[in-house]
Amino acid sequence: MVTNTAERAQTPQRGAPSVNRRRGRGKLSPFIERNGAYLFLFPAIAYLAIFTVFPLIRGVLLSFTATKLVNPSGGRSVGLDNYDYLLASDKFWASVSTTLLYTLFTVVFAVGIGTAAALLLNKAFRGRGLVRAIATVPWAVPTVAAALIFVWIYNNEQGILNRSTMALGFGQHGWLVDPRYGLLSVTLATVWKLTPLVMLVMLSALQSVPHELREATWVDGASPLQSFRAVTLPHIMPTIRVITLLMTIWSIRRFEIIFLITGGGPLDKTNTLVVNVYRTAFQDQNLGRAAAIGALGLVLSLLVTAVYFVVEQIQERQESQR
Repeated sequence: MVTNTAERAQTPQRGAPSVNRRRGRGKLSPFIERNGAYLFLFPAIAYLAIFTVFPLIRGVLLSFTATKLVNPSGGRSVGLDNYDYLLASDKFWASVSTTLLYTLFTVVFAVGIGTAAALLLNKAFRGRGLVRAIATVPWAVPTVAAALIFVWIYNNEQGILNRSTMALGFGQHGWLVDPRYGLLSVTLATVWKLTPLVMLVMLSALQSVPHELREATWVDGASPLQSFRAVTLPHIMPTIRVITLLMTIWSIRRFEIIFLITGGGPLDKTNTLVVNVYRTAFQDQNLGRAAAIGALGLVLSLLVTAVYFVVEQIQERQESQR
């Protein structure tokens, strides 16, 4: 019996993990615990480094050269000559002014109309889901299709806009050829395209507003406007600030809808910084100067972002002092 007991003790049991496997797990687990977060972040970091950081550095270095499109690898270093030329160019400053005006009007109207639409669609009424779905259609339409739609709307002879103005007695207008209407035309198209996105984001923010607080203001006899200012607006203001920042950055670098509708015309009235980059690189065939325009556009975006964070910190301090 003693012998059988010893044999059973020496025989390994089925299903029991071996000592080596336990040791291997013991060595692997601390490594994963220490570096697991970096391993998960590595694909995203590698993607950003390859497709964002490297092209950005390459573009900045390119801006210090006199590189031509016909010979991309044969550019010679010219130092700050490209920047000196641009800062002394009236055409460059005109494109900066056009970009700022386009961004201002796009952001104000897209955020304003989108927020108002979200407030309306946040109320309960029959067919609300269908109206919400229809309101998101412009955002779902591809940009190329949206540009073609507005080119047809603005057509001098057959466009619905000119037909409407003529029927109302306001005459016919060259929406795409008259310099007075060029910026207005692309701004309207952009607002139509972006407003549904703002509406969806603001609808999501409105869902987080406590209904009990609004009911409390109604019980106290507050008007709808007073209830909105006291309860709803403070809750959705952080979302408004974030979507305003995103819309501003997107508007500064928006290219496709402007180029497809007007090509930067008429008479350079819609020649924004990004359109100017395209024209300089592929029409003037000056890659170095185009890279310099892109670098200055990046600086403009960074300044806008810095202003946003400064305002955000000031408002947070004011709220903490209350």
